[in-house]
Amino acid sequence: VQLIESGGGLVQPGGSLRLSCATSGFRFSSYGMGWFRQAPGKERRFVAAISVSDRVLVANSVEDRFTISRDNTKSTAYLQMSGLTPEDTAVYYCAATDRAGLYVDGPSYDYWGQGTQVTVSS
Repeated sequence: VQLIESGGGLVQPGGSLRLSCATSGFRFSSYGMGWFRQAPGKERRFVAAISVSDRVLVANSVEDRFTISRDNTKSTAYLQMSGLTPEDTAVYYCAATDRAGLYVDGPSYDYWGQGTQVTVSS
C-alpha cells in the first residue's frame, strides 16, 4: 500500500496550491480519503474528508478556502487550497479508511502517506 502526496511547496500569502495523493495497493474506490495537517510544535489536525460516495466534510477553519475531491480513475485524492495564509503552513498528510462515512480522527484511518510540506511565506 502506498499513498504519495505531492504538490506542496513555498507559496506567498493569498496564493493557491493543489495537493495530490496518489495511491496504490488497495481498492481506492472503496476507501474514504482524508487530509490532515501538522504544524511545527502542534498536533496533527483534520482538514477534510471525502467518502466513497463523494460526500465531503471540511474543517470549519478552512471550509471557505479548501476543497477536497477524488478521481477514482486515477486512484488519487486532491486538496485544492486557496487564500493561503502563514497559519496554513504545515506538513499535509493524506489518509485512507475502509469505513463508511466521514471521519475527523486519525485512528479511523488505515493508511497514511509520508506528507508534503506547505510553507506560506512572503
